[in-house]
Amino acid sequence: MTRGALNFSAVKFSVHVLKPKNMLQPRALSIALMFLVGMSISTPMFGPSPANADETRKPNVIFILCDDLGFGDYGVFFQNLRRQNANRAEPWHLTPQMDLMAAQGIQLPHHYCPAPVCAPSRASLMLGVHQGHSNIRDNQFDKELANNHTLGTVMQGAGYHTAAVGKWGLQGNSAASEKTPNKQAKQSKPKDEGSPKSWPGYPTNRGFDDYFGYVRHRDGHAHYPKEDGKQIWANDEEVADELAGCYTADLFTARSKKWIVDHHSASPDQPFFLYLAFDTPHAVLQLPSAPYPADGGLDGGIQWTGTPGQMINTAGGKPDSYMHPDYADQTWDHDQDPSTAEQAWPDVQKRYATDVRRIDDCVGDLLNLLADLAIDDNTLVVFTTDNGPSRESYLPEKYEPDFFNSFGPFDGIKRDLWEGGIRVGAIARWPGGVAGNRISQSPSQFHDWMPTFTELAGVAAPARCDGTSLVPTLTGKGEQTPSQIYVEYFNGQKTPDYPEFKKSRRGQVRKQMQAIQIGDLVGVRYNVKSHNDPFEIYNVDDDPQQMKNLAARFPDVQRQMHDKVLRMRYPDKSAPRPYDDELIPGIGDSDSAAGVKWQTYANDTPWLGRLDDLVADESGEAKTVESCPKTSVSKSLLVSGIIDIPANGRYTFAVPDNATAVLRIHDATVIDAGFEAGSNPRTGTVMLAAGKHPFRLYWKGSTVAPELAVEGPAIDRQKLRSSMLFQPTQD
Repeated sequence: MTRGALNFSAVKFSVHVLKPKNMLQPRALSIALMFLVGMSISTPMFGPSPANADETRKPNVIFILCDDLGFGDYGVFFQNLRRQNANRAEPWHLTPQMDLMAAQGIQLPHHYCPAPVCAPSRASLMLGVHQGHSNIRDNQFDKELANNHTLGTVMQGAGYHTAAVGKWGLQGNSAASEKTPNKQAKQSKPKDEGSPKSWPGYPTNRGFDDYFGYVRHRDGHAHYPKEDGKQIWANDEEVADELAGCYTADLFTARSKKWIVDHHSASPDQPFFLYLAFDTPHAVLQLPSAPYPADGGLDGGIQWTGTPGQMINTAGGKPDSYMHPDYADQTWDHDQDPSTAEQAWPDVQKRYATDVRRIDDCVGDLLNLLADLAIDDNTLVVFTTDNGPSRESYLPEKYEPDFFNSFGPFDGIKRDLWEGGIRVGAIARWPGGVAGNRISQSPSQFHDWMPTFTELAGVAAPARCDGTSLVPTLTGKGEQTPSQIYVEYFNGQKTPDYPEFKKSRRGQVRKQMQAIQIGDLVGVRYNVKSHNDPFEIYNVDDDPQQMKNLAARFPDVQRQMHDKVLRMRYPDKSAPRPYDDELIPGIGDSDSAAGVKWQTYANDTPWLGRLDDLVADESGEAKTVESCPKTSVSKSLLVSGIIDIPANGRYTFAVPDNATAVLRIHDATVIDAGFEAGSNPRTGTVMLAAGKHPFRLYWKGSTVAPELAVEGPAIDRQKLRSSMLFQPTQD
């Protein structure tokens, strides 16, 4: 459907906003609805500034992740513009609770997912790394999440009580395939495909104190676990037989509310981290069983009853039956001719709008709960989605996301690297720390949440983390460091041939794809067969649909993009790329002094931190890595320098077997041994071009002296000799 001009007009919807006791009243909704119409601000125009909260008090954190919700499905990002246009040939749906959340917080319309499909996107979120460093890439559903730092482990280590609720899909030891029948499959429960004891990547093995939800990827395709024969796990117990009539968006919300209330009652002074991963509006477009209960919060809204067969208070209705009244009787100008009678919305589109509205109600319910418990001022809530919109319904009637233009003003959907597939947006609300009514134009990506949360929790991000803390953006205090925006992905399908998309992209072969952002320019390439293949280059601020390829104007940026994508990733044999064996180019530095630089830091976390973010206790220079100071267990060491590589070829670097260390060459993590001693390989192999290559060696203090060895063309394994080492020209 065409995007059309945007003009304000009346609408045919009723809007019901749950009224919390201590939150903005419905007038704030009208403010939010106008907010994105040509407006971009970086400072509050009205409303209170963040409270001067006790900086030593760690905020609670709730991270809400949807499944296949598009950028264009948020009211504040796109649907409200269609509503204001009131073009009857361009239908719209509403998200009043998300709009209210946005009015009370900050919008991040330039927020990107790490991959345009669920498993790798969630893996990068959990691990705090982009797809060039994740162990789960492409379509590796149900693969074991790496035994490494996760959002769960770092928040646990910072003193938080942690829980994951909803879809997981990162457990391991389970057959995985992207090929799932395009129909609703009501099947018997699998005989035995594992349990928490046999799933190494189960949430409680990855830093979460509690888990409730779908573990296997395919189970999350249907949304009535008992009726659809799917498994729901509550820690070590499978409980689906007790969940008759439970629609999963309601179920996961009720369980989250119960978990928050129980924790607040038992340990009110301990901060909590909740990862709530909805499995909707993904896959089977099933409807809820009943209207959303009124009011929300502690005593209203969705409630956990604890009674088998009636586990939540909406379980008594008929499954897959409730259509939201705002959409049940909607019609549209199907032929763009006002003189002819309008037709009813297709049933599958009513279902989609209802499912999105249900998530919206769940969000409002949770925010009301925080207000009722008087903890909303000290709770950061982040809302986003795992990738762009899908074209799946798993029903006889086909669903297409161009009815509502769920991809927003962009081209591309789920499994695309055009903006519509990877630019997902986010909303963050924290009344005690984030001033409301703001929009940030800074690009960010999922791996930025780990260092954001660790900074708020008062601990360092792990050394392997690729992200940038978004605290300056959220709080409006300090200067925001630019994020690294990077995506790599393979898919054998094609971009849909929607008329809204640029003609050359309709039916475009995907295969190997890659995207990188440098400054305000985004580079994208499809069907990559060689590293020499050029990036198409776009300024997505001026050209969000990526219609005007600027590559001919920016040959220097083309070269920078080609170099940067080699310097910031580490190949994974399970997801081969045509550029895996390319030589990483050097930096051409010729004026560096001999030796290396070192800094020591206090160990304030139980893991090897990203020391660059901290203030050093001591610093100095040394001739070699081995001549840097040996640090005690209460200290960590950062050694930075430049390695002069004598010839093109494959080089293997190594640290001692009992060292806790991370080695980055350029921005690529070459040795990742920072989780716990003995758990990860102590070597890493990279293709390096002759020339100078910057490195950073993070070293956790111990009885082991810092040491870095190398082996390569004409070099037997040896410690890096002084003649190969130079100091970085800038810290």
